[in-house]
Amino acid sequence: MTESTESRSGSSSERALPLPPNVLTLPGESRHVEAWREWLRALATNAEAALAAALLYRGLDGAARDAWLTIVEEDADALGVPKFALYAPLLAVEFEPERRSRIQALVGSSDAASPRVPPQALVGVGRGGQRIAVLISPLYLDFVQVLACAYRADTGFDWVRHEPIVDRRCVPKHGERLDGVGLESTPIKPLVDELAYAVLAHRRAGRELPEALRVFADLFGPSAAGSVPPPPVP
Repeated sequence: MTESTESRSGSSSERALPLPPNVLTLPGESRHVEAWREWLRALATNAEAALAAALLYRGLDGAARDAWLTIVEEDADALGVPKFALYAPLLAVEFEPERRSRIQALVGSSDAASPRVPPQALVGVGRGGQRIAVLISPLYLDFVQVLACAYRADTGFDWVRHEPIVDRRCVPKHGERLDGVGLESTPIKPLVDELAYAVLAHRRAGRELPEALRVFADLFGPSAAGSVPPPPVP
């Protein structure tokens, strides 16, 4: 797993396209427009293409992100793939509220892109009481996102890693090892509750939460979004 970081005009054949780095972009040549569209189609079936889209989009400034969305919006109906597959990689890394709302409006119905796997959780215990947790959250089709972290419930997180888009066949599994620690399947809710306590401990220690945890803010409650609730009354 990788560590978390965590204007246009004219016809479609005249525009500059946000292609992957290994594809040369020459505005004005229709074959490059078709290369762009073929790459977009791959987002529905190829985890590497979907991850590349997420990482490329994450590296853009606001204006470039808006331009990307405009181009995809104009091409989406002609691609023959679920719209959700085109936008889900962007949602995985977009945190700006207005742009997220725009993307969600563009997605439309996600029925054709329903995830094919349930959510999963794994946990292991390392040296000194350090715990390793993995949350596998379904996205769409065969794709999931994976949050892995090392933590202590009373002090917070030692490291956090986030894979925004992974093929479901490539996720950590029961019996495998992560950072030398064996993983076992575990119920999701108790693990999420324990991680929520770690989030609180991390913030009360005055430490900034890793950005990857903000992706899962809906799981951990308001503390992961930035506001820390008061400690429980003894």
